[in-house]
Amino acid sequence: MAKKAPNEAPRHIDLPAVRVRQPLGEFYLASIDNKTLREITKADVRRMVEERPFETYLGIQRPLVPSRVHDLQKYVNTFDACFPTSIVLAIDEKCAEYIEEKNVLRLKNFIDADNSEDEILYIQIARVLDGQHRIEGLKTFQGETFDLSVSVFVDIDVEDQAYIFSTVNLTQTKVNRSLAYDLFELAKTRSPQKSCHHIAVALDQDKKSPFYHRIKRLGSATRGRTGETITQAAFVESLLGFLTKDAMADRDLYLRGRRPHKANDDELRRCPFRNMFVEERDLEIADIVFNFFDAVRERWAEGWISGAQGIMLNRTSGFKALMRYLHPAYLYLGTPGDVISKQAFAKLLEKVRLKDNEFDVETFKPGTSGEALLYETLRAQSGLQSVKLG
Repeated sequence: MAKKAPNEAPRHIDLPAVRVRQPLGEFYLASIDNKTLREITKADVRRMVEERPFETYLGIQRPLVPSRVHDLQKYVNTFDACFPTSIVLAIDEKCAEYIEEKNVLRLKNFIDADNSEDEILYIQIARVLDGQHRIEGLKTFQGETFDLSVSVFVDIDVEDQAYIFSTVNLTQTKVNRSLAYDLFELAKTRSPQKSCHHIAVALDQDKKSPFYHRIKRLGSATRGRTGETITQAAFVESLLGFLTKDAMADRDLYLRGRRPHKANDDELRRCPFRNMFVEERDLEIADIVFNFFDAVRERWAEGWISGAQGIMLNRTSGFKALMRYLHPAYLYLGTPGDVISKQAFAKLLEKVRLKDNEFDVETFKPGTSGEALLYETLRAQSGLQSVKLG
């Protein structure tokens, strides 16, 4: 009987690499360009809509998350995109050879002339233990070079694959979002994130501000302070939507020495502080936020300063609801670009019938449901339901 022809010709790639020895065993640290990495992991990334062997072993399924892939596909084309941590791969020993005298890891497809069913095609060389979202994100990369570091484990069994996956994902510490926004202080170029950070800091430090010493700059309590009820992350993320629809894209434009576009009338209804931001009127944006929350503090003095358990007005869900309410309130009282006075906000808030002790967590439950209910209550009682938000 004639032998079946192989499905493809022999192919190989040589990667600069070093051998690493750890208690689990040996692996290789290598550098690989994104196009080649996507090619040799293509079959495994396709399979991520189903369970893979180490996921079956762990009793989990970890498919690609489309929203995360979408965000990464935007990020990889920004001016300072960077993936500094290694992508973790598992490779069959038939497809890997370490050439020690050259510090080269050779990866190759496996062609079996006697049994083509045992072949490992070029697109099947690597299995991804960690980093699948980054690999998919790089599909839209438009630049010339994006090299990645990879940790390559050769001929490890499914138990060890599962152990590595678990270790990587259980021991990684997520960056505190408030700390991340605080680091924008160090940025040399302008961005929506940096502007919102500066506004948060200014309102936290101004003794007359309704936010004086109330913002957790790093996301946790500041030594020597009491009464911090709002994280910087909550403040910045609530304000960003007033300035931009895409903070990452705006930041990237500034890094490239360009200025973001101004908004038209329809866009200003969605992002009412947009043109003020582009015109670098950050202090006036801060004045609007100051005036609105000063009116809130005056309208519900006890609720705003309360440290009592069960009162949510000055806590995260209350703050976020108030920031959402600021949007229709601002559009009702003026035109985008105007600095609305405290008195104008106060007159509007007088229409709201809620009393200080009614901002309780039994009515407005912690989380998004309580936030949404408070927002809708404020909007309805002040007669702003017809205000078009874009």
